[in-house]
Amino acid sequence: MSLSPKINVSSHPLILSKLTQLRLHDLPAKDFREGIRAIGSMLIYEASRHLPLVDVPDLQSPIAPFTGQTIPLRVGFSPILRAGLGLEDAALEMFPEATVLHLGLFRDKVSLQAIEYYSKLPSQVTADMVFLLDPLIATGGTALAALNMLTEWGLSQSQIKIISVLGSKQGVLNVSEEFPDVEIHIGAVDDILTEKGYISPGLGDAGDRLYNTFH
Repeated sequence: MSLSPKINVSSHPLILSKLTQLRLHDLPAKDFREGIRAIGSMLIYEASRHLPLVDVPDLQSPIAPFTGQTIPLRVGFSPILRAGLGLEDAALEMFPEATVLHLGLFRDKVSLQAIEYYSKLPSQVTADMVFLLDPLIATGGTALAALNMLTEWGLSQSQIKIISVLGSKQGVLNVSEEFPDVEIHIGAVDDILTEKGYISPGLGDAGDRLYNTFH
């Protein structure tokens, strides 16, 4: 199965070397958080490459007048709680004025289905472009549930970009097939998804590793 042109899998050496560190089972939580944040910054930078620009005339530098450029969009970030919070700071460093739209979803360990428990979506659409922050796309169920929430809110698929550190091939394809016009920007894709819904070799449970909550 080939990947859609909307699926952008990174080949950047910095991302791949950072991801190698994140996969290590004994990496301290502090280093894991820093690695997730660093990869998030690079992926958001790449995902923003083709955003539109408009001219801003009549500006003044220390030397002379000039015409600058700005992004004319209301940008939003939608982290999926709780692991998506690991990407939130990196996102806000890129777009400090962005609106943040938290979505609470967890995956039932038996059915592997996503269950919604929280939504901070205003009654009216407040963003022209939303970056969905989901560090891992395993089965794709959580990302699909979040995309349904955002499109039911009023966004079109073309107004959403997914930022993810790692996915399974099956999960990424599941998301792409159901939402073909949503761009996915992802650090790497692993071929294997286990029967329990874990990416292999993967990097484990991102939420537990971010917040050091192993049982």
